[in-house]
Amino acid sequence: MNINSPAPSTQHILRYSPAEFAEKGSQLYHQTVLPTLGIQSDDMIVAIDIETGEFELADTTLAAAAKMFERLPAAQLWFERVGAQSVHRFNSVYPAVLLS
Repeated sequence: MNINSPAPSTQHILRYSPAEFAEKGSQLYHQTVLPTLGIQSDDMIVAIDIETGEFELADTTLAAAAKMFERLPAAQLWFERVGAQSVHRFNSVYPAVLLS
């Protein structure tokens, strides 16, 4: 048994192509989820099951995914950061005054 691979019961199988996944997730976020969120949700992570449209809000992707998988173990999750163009930031740009 390979200890680095997940147990069969925890494996997650993707059922959509990357393009179809992104299209469904983005469409659900903009048309269904975003209109229901208030300003207090800004900068939170939303995990959306692209098959049911159900979603959860949390501070991190891990927490949002855990909430969704608890309810829907076979969920196909799409993540968005409310009020931002991307979920994660890979670098930060600081004004020169902060660097000196």
